[in-house]
Amino acid sequence: MEKLNHLSTETRNKVTMELDTLSIEEILQAMNEEDQKVAPAVKEALPEIADAVNAIVESFQQGGRLIYMGAGTSGRLGVLDAAECVPTFSVSPDMVRGLIAGGQKAMIDAVEGAEDSKELAKEDLRALSLNEKDTVVGIAASGRTPYAIGGLEYAKETGATAVSLSCNKNAKMSQYADIAIEVDAGPEVLTGSTRLKAGTVQKLVLNMLSTASMVRIGKVYQNLMVDVQPSNIKLEERAKNILMEATGCTYEEAAEYFEKADHHVKTAIVMYLTDVDKETAETRLEEADGFVREAIKQS
Repeated sequence: MEKLNHLSTETRNKVTMELDTLSIEEILQAMNEEDQKVAPAVKEALPEIADAVNAIVESFQQGGRLIYMGAGTSGRLGVLDAAECVPTFSVSPDMVRGLIAGGQKAMIDAVEGAEDSKELAKEDLRALSLNEKDTVVGIAASGRTPYAIGGLEYAKETGATAVSLSCNKNAKMSQYADIAIEVDAGPEVLTGSTRLKAGTVQKLVLNMLSTASMVRIGKVYQNLMVDVQPSNIKLEERAKNILMEATGCTYEEAAEYFEKADHHVKTAIVMYLTDVDKETAETRLEEADGFVREAIKQS
Protein backbone atom coordinates (compact mmCIF):
# COMPACT_ATOMS: atom_id res chain seq x y z
CA MET A 1 0.00 0.00 0.00
CA GLU A 2 1.46 3.34 -1.07
CA LYS A 3 1.81 5.84 1.77
CA LEU A 4 0.33 9.30 1.23
CA ASN A 5 1.96 11.35 3.98
CA HIS A 6 4.65 12.63 1.61
CA LEU A 7 2.05 14.34 -0.58
CA SER A 8 1.51 18.07 -0.03
CA THR A 9 -2.25 17.57 -0.38
CA GLU A 10 -2.21 15.04 2.47
CA THR A 11 0.15 16.69 4.95
CA ARG A 12 -1.05 18.73 7.91
CA ASN A 13 -1.18 22.50 7.65
CA LYS A 14 0.90 23.98 10.49
CA VAL A 15 -1.20 27.15 10.49
CA THR A 16 -4.46 25.35 11.28
CA MET A 17 -3.40 22.73 13.82
CA GLU A 18 -5.91 24.20 16.30
CA LEU A 19 -8.73 24.57 13.77
CA ASP A 20 -11.31 23.04 16.07
CA THR A 21 -10.68 25.70 18.75
CA LEU A 22 -11.07 28.73 16.48
CA SER A 23 -14.06 31.04 16.33
CA ILE A 24 -16.10 31.16 13.14
CA GLU A 25 -14.42 34.41 12.15
CA GLU A 26 -10.97 32.91 12.74
CA ILE A 27 -11.81 29.80 10.68
CA LEU A 28 -12.96 31.96 7.80
CA GLN A 29 -9.89 34.17 8.03
CA ALA A 30 -7.62 31.11 7.98
CA MET A 31 -9.40 29.71 4.94
CA ASN A 32 -9.27 33.05 3.14
CA GLU A 33 -5.55 33.42 3.81
CA GLU A 34 -4.85 29.92 2.53
CA ASP A 35 -6.98 30.51 -0.57
CA GLN A 36 -4.77 33.46 -1.45
CA LYS A 37 -1.92 31.00 -2.09
CA VAL A 38 -3.79 29.36 -4.96
CA ALA A 39 -3.49 31.87 -7.81
CA PRO A 40 0.30 32.39 -7.36
CA ALA A 41 0.77 28.61 -7.39
CA VAL A 42 -1.21 28.36 -10.65
CA LYS A 43 0.91 31.16 -12.13
CA GLU A 44 4.01 29.00 -11.79
CA ALA A 45 2.44 26.39 -14.06
CA LEU A 46 1.39 28.78 -16.85
CA PRO A 47 3.99 27.45 -19.34
CA GLU A 48 2.64 23.90 -19.03
CA ILE A 49 -0.95 25.15 -19.13
CA ALA A 50 -0.10 27.01 -22.36
CA ASP A 51 1.32 23.81 -23.85
CA ALA A 52 -1.92 22.04 -22.97
CA VAL A 53 -4.02 24.80 -24.57
CA ASN A 54 -1.99 24.52 -27.78
CA ALA A 55 -2.61 20.77 -27.84
CA ILE A 56 -6.35 21.24 -27.26
CA VAL A 57 -6.58 23.85 -30.02
CA GLU A 58 -4.79 21.49 -32.39
CA SER A 59 -7.28 18.77 -31.46
CA PHE A 60 -10.24 21.07 -32.16
CA GLN A 61 -8.78 22.17 -35.49
CA GLN A 62 -8.51 18.54 -36.56
CA GLY A 63 -12.07 17.77 -35.50
CA GLY A 64 -10.89 16.15 -32.27
CA ARG A 65 -12.20 16.54 -28.73
CA LEU A 66 -11.18 17.63 -25.25
CA ILE A 67 -11.94 14.88 -22.73
CA TYR A 68 -11.60 15.42 -18.98
CA MET A 69 -11.22 12.42 -16.67
CA GLY A 70 -11.19 12.23 -12.89
CA ALA A 71 -12.71 10.76 -9.75
CA GLY A 72 -14.61 12.47 -6.94
CA THR A 73 -14.17 16.24 -6.81
CA SER A 74 -11.68 16.15 -9.70
CA GLY A 75 -14.15 14.30 -11.91
CA ARG A 76 -17.04 16.54 -10.94
CA LEU A 77 -15.06 19.67 -11.83
CA GLY A 78 -14.21 18.20 -15.23
CA VAL A 79 -17.84 17.33 -15.92
CA LEU A 80 -18.87 20.84 -14.83
CA ASP A 81 -16.39 22.57 -17.13
CA ALA A 82 -17.40 20.37 -20.07
CA ALA A 83 -21.11 20.98 -19.51
CA GLU A 84 -20.69 24.75 -19.32
CA CYS A 85 -18.85 24.91 -22.66
CA VAL A 86 -22.10 24.06 -24.47
CA PRO A 87 -24.15 27.18 -23.56
CA THR A 88 -21.14 29.48 -23.29
CA PHE A 89 -19.59 28.69 -26.67
CA SER A 90 -22.38 26.91 -28.58
CA VAL A 91 -20.27 23.79 -29.06
CA SER A 92 -21.57 20.28 -29.46
CA PRO A 93 -21.76 18.28 -26.19
CA ASP A 94 -19.37 15.84 -27.88
CA MET A 95 -16.63 18.44 -28.39
CA VAL A 96 -15.78 18.77 -24.69
CA ARG A 97 -16.57 15.72 -22.58
CA GLY A 98 -16.25 15.06 -18.88
CA LEU A 99 -15.82 11.52 -17.57
CA ILE A 100 -16.11 10.71 -13.87
CA ALA A 101 -15.17 7.39 -12.30
CA GLY A 102 -18.41 5.55 -11.63
CA GLY A 103 -20.43 7.42 -14.28
CA GLN A 104 -23.07 10.11 -13.86
CA LYS A 105 -24.31 8.54 -10.59
CA ALA A 106 -20.95 9.54 -9.09
CA MET A 107 -21.75 13.22 -9.62
CA ILE A 108 -23.98 13.00 -6.56
CA ASP A 109 -23.19 9.75 -4.76
CA ALA A 110 -19.86 8.11 -3.97
CA VAL A 111 -19.26 5.03 -6.11
CA GLU A 112 -16.95 2.85 -4.04
CA GLY A 113 -13.85 1.52 -5.77
CA ALA A 114 -14.47 3.25 -9.11
CA GLU A 115 -11.44 5.54 -8.76
CA ASP A 116 -9.18 2.54 -8.17
CA SER A 117 -9.80 1.00 -11.61
CA LYS A 118 -7.53 1.74 -14.55
CA GLU A 119 -9.57 -0.63 -16.69
CA LEU A 120 -12.76 1.33 -16.01
CA ALA A 121 -11.07 4.43 -17.43
CA LYS A 122 -10.05 2.56 -20.56
CA GLU A 123 -13.57 1.20 -20.98
CA ASP A 124 -15.00 4.72 -20.69
CA LEU A 125 -12.61 6.01 -23.36
CA ARG A 126 -13.28 3.06 -25.66
CA ALA A 127 -16.98 3.88 -25.40
CA LEU A 128 -16.15 7.35 -26.77
CA SER A 129 -14.06 5.84 -29.61
CA LEU A 130 -10.98 7.78 -28.48
CA ASN A 131 -8.60 8.54 -31.35
CA GLU A 132 -5.34 10.30 -32.12
CA LYS A 133 -7.06 13.65 -32.78
CA ASP A 134 -8.29 13.93 -29.17
CA THR A 135 -6.72 15.43 -26.04
CA VAL A 136 -7.32 13.68 -22.72
CA VAL A 137 -6.84 15.63 -19.47
CA GLY A 138 -6.48 13.38 -16.43
CA ILE A 139 -7.32 15.27 -13.23
CA ALA A 140 -6.27 14.11 -9.76
CA ALA A 141 -5.37 16.25 -6.75
CA SER A 142 -3.07 13.55 -5.39
CA GLY A 143 -1.63 12.83 -8.81
CA ARG A 144 -1.95 9.11 -8.22
CA THR A 145 -5.60 8.16 -8.87
CA PRO A 146 -5.65 4.93 -10.92
CA TYR A 147 -8.72 5.98 -12.94
CA ALA A 148 -6.96 9.13 -14.17
CA ILE A 149 -3.71 7.27 -14.79
CA GLY A 150 -5.54 4.56 -16.72
CA GLY A 151 -7.08 7.22 -18.92
CA LEU A 152 -3.67 8.74 -19.67
CA GLU A 153 -2.22 5.31 -20.43
CA TYR A 154 -4.97 4.57 -22.91
CA ALA A 155 -4.65 8.03 -24.47
CA LYS A 156 -1.00 7.37 -25.24
CA GLU A 157 -1.82 3.91 -26.59
CA THR A 158 -4.25 5.42 -29.09
CA GLY A 159 -2.05 8.36 -30.06
CA ALA A 160 -4.21 10.99 -28.34
CA THR A 161 -2.45 13.77 -26.42
CA ALA A 162 -2.24 12.98 -22.71
CA VAL A 163 -2.32 15.90 -20.24
CA SER A 164 -2.15 15.48 -16.47
CA LEU A 165 -3.38 17.99 -13.88
CA SER A 166 -2.28 17.32 -10.31
CA CYS A 167 -1.82 19.31 -7.11
CA ASN A 168 1.50 17.78 -6.02
CA LYS A 169 5.00 18.16 -7.40
CA ASN A 170 6.62 15.07 -8.95
CA ALA A 171 3.18 13.49 -9.18
CA LYS A 172 2.99 9.84 -10.16
CA MET A 173 0.60 10.55 -13.03
CA SER A 174 2.97 13.07 -14.60
CA GLN A 175 5.10 10.21 -15.93
CA TYR A 176 2.12 9.02 -17.98
CA ALA A 177 1.50 12.42 -19.61
CA ASP A 178 2.81 14.19 -22.69
CA ILE A 179 2.19 17.46 -20.83
CA ALA A 180 2.25 17.50 -17.02
CA ILE A 181 0.62 20.36 -15.12
CA GLU A 182 1.60 20.31 -11.44
CA VAL A 183 0.28 23.00 -9.09
CA ASP A 184 1.17 22.75 -5.40
CA ALA A 185 -0.81 25.25 -3.29
CA GLY A 186 0.28 23.60 -0.04
CA PRO A 187 -1.53 21.59 2.63
CA GLU A 188 -5.27 22.01 3.08
CA VAL A 189 -6.86 23.91 5.98
CA LEU A 190 -8.65 20.65 6.75
CA THR A 191 -6.07 17.90 6.29
CA GLY A 192 -6.61 15.90 3.10
CA SER A 193 -9.82 17.71 2.12
CA THR A 194 -8.81 18.32 -1.49
CA ARG A 195 -12.16 19.84 -2.39
CA LEU A 196 -10.69 23.00 -0.83
CA LYS A 197 -7.49 24.56 -2.25
CA ALA A 198 -6.77 21.68 -4.61
CA GLY A 199 -10.31 21.91 -5.96
CA THR A 200 -9.86 25.64 -6.47
CA VAL A 201 -6.59 25.01 -8.30
CA GLN A 202 -8.32 22.56 -10.60
CA LYS A 203 -11.23 24.91 -11.28
CA LEU A 204 -8.86 27.75 -12.18
CA VAL A 205 -6.79 25.58 -14.52
CA LEU A 206 -9.85 24.05 -16.21
CA ASN A 207 -11.23 27.57 -16.70
CA MET A 208 -7.99 28.44 -18.48
CA LEU A 209 -7.86 25.32 -20.63
CA SER A 210 -11.38 25.62 -22.01
CA THR A 211 -11.63 29.42 -22.23
CA ALA A 212 -8.25 30.02 -23.86
CA SER A 213 -8.85 27.18 -26.31
CA MET A 214 -12.24 28.59 -27.30
CA VAL A 215 -10.73 32.05 -27.80
CA ARG A 216 -8.14 30.54 -30.14
CA ILE A 217 -10.75 28.86 -32.34
CA GLY A 218 -12.84 31.99 -32.82
CA LYS A 219 -15.52 31.60 -30.18
CA VAL A 220 -14.81 35.08 -28.76
CA TYR A 221 -14.80 38.60 -30.23
CA GLN A 222 -12.96 41.18 -28.13
CA ASN A 223 -13.82 39.79 -24.68
CA LEU A 224 -17.41 38.99 -25.54
CA MET A 225 -19.19 35.59 -25.61
CA VAL A 226 -20.33 36.00 -29.19
CA ASP A 227 -21.10 32.29 -29.54
CA VAL A 228 -23.36 32.22 -26.49
CA GLN A 229 -26.33 29.91 -26.94
CA PRO A 230 -29.45 32.06 -26.26
CA SER A 231 -31.54 29.18 -24.94
CA ASN A 232 -33.66 31.16 -22.48
CA ILE A 233 -34.94 34.69 -21.89
CA LYS A 234 -31.97 35.67 -19.72
CA LEU A 235 -29.49 34.51 -22.35
CA GLU A 236 -31.45 36.23 -25.13
CA GLU A 237 -31.07 39.50 -23.23
CA ARG A 238 -27.38 38.77 -22.69
CA ALA A 239 -27.03 38.17 -26.44
CA LYS A 240 -28.60 41.57 -27.19
CA ASN A 241 -26.30 43.25 -24.68
CA ILE A 242 -23.34 41.57 -26.38
CA LEU A 243 -24.55 42.96 -29.69
CA MET A 244 -24.75 46.45 -28.20
CA GLU A 245 -21.25 46.18 -26.70
CA ALA A 246 -19.71 44.81 -29.91
CA THR A 247 -21.31 47.30 -32.30
CA GLY A 248 -22.38 50.36 -30.33
CA CYS A 249 -25.94 49.94 -31.55
CA THR A 250 -29.06 50.74 -29.54
CA TYR A 251 -31.13 48.14 -27.73
CA GLU A 252 -33.82 48.43 -30.39
CA GLU A 253 -31.28 47.85 -33.17
CA ALA A 254 -29.80 44.92 -31.26
CA ALA A 255 -33.22 43.33 -30.95
CA GLU A 256 -33.88 43.89 -34.67
CA TYR A 257 -30.60 42.40 -35.85
CA PHE A 258 -30.86 39.54 -33.36
CA GLU A 259 -34.11 38.52 -35.05
CA LYS A 260 -32.79 39.10 -38.56
CA ALA A 261 -29.82 36.84 -37.78
CA ASP A 262 -32.08 34.08 -36.44
CA HIS A 263 -30.68 34.62 -32.93
CA HIS A 264 -27.06 34.07 -34.06
CA VAL A 265 -24.98 36.76 -32.37
CA LYS A 266 -21.89 36.52 -34.59
CA THR A 267 -23.98 36.86 -37.73
CA ALA A 268 -25.83 39.84 -36.29
CA ILE A 269 -22.57 41.60 -35.44
CA VAL A 270 -21.17 41.15 -38.95
CA MET A 271 -24.48 42.22 -40.49
CA TYR A 272 -24.56 45.42 -38.46
CA LEU A 273 -20.90 46.41 -38.73
CA THR A 274 -20.52 45.67 -42.45
CA ASP A 275 -24.08 46.51 -43.57
CA VAL A 276 -24.73 43.20 -45.30
CA ASP A 277 -27.58 40.71 -45.30
CA LYS A 278 -27.70 37.51 -43.27
CA GLU A 279 -26.48 35.24 -46.07
CA THR A 280 -23.46 37.43 -46.84
CA ALA A 281 -22.56 37.68 -43.15
CA GLU A 282 -22.76 33.90 -42.81
CA THR A 283 -20.52 33.43 -45.84
CA ARG A 284 -17.94 35.86 -44.49
CA LEU A 285 -17.92 34.10 -41.13
CA GLU A 286 -17.49 30.73 -42.81
CA GLU A 287 -14.57 32.03 -44.88
CA ALA A 288 -13.05 33.48 -41.69
CA ASP A 289 -13.37 30.14 -39.83
CA GLY A 290 -15.80 31.76 -37.40
CA PHE A 291 -13.54 34.63 -36.36
CA VAL A 292 -15.70 37.77 -36.20
CA ARG A 293 -12.74 40.14 -36.43
CA GLU A 294 -11.59 38.52 -39.66
CA ALA A 295 -15.10 38.48 -41.11
CA ILE A 296 -15.44 42.22 -40.50
CA LYS A 297 -12.15 42.88 -42.32
CA GLN A 298 -13.64 41.43 -45.49
CA SER A 299 -15.94 44.44 -45.90
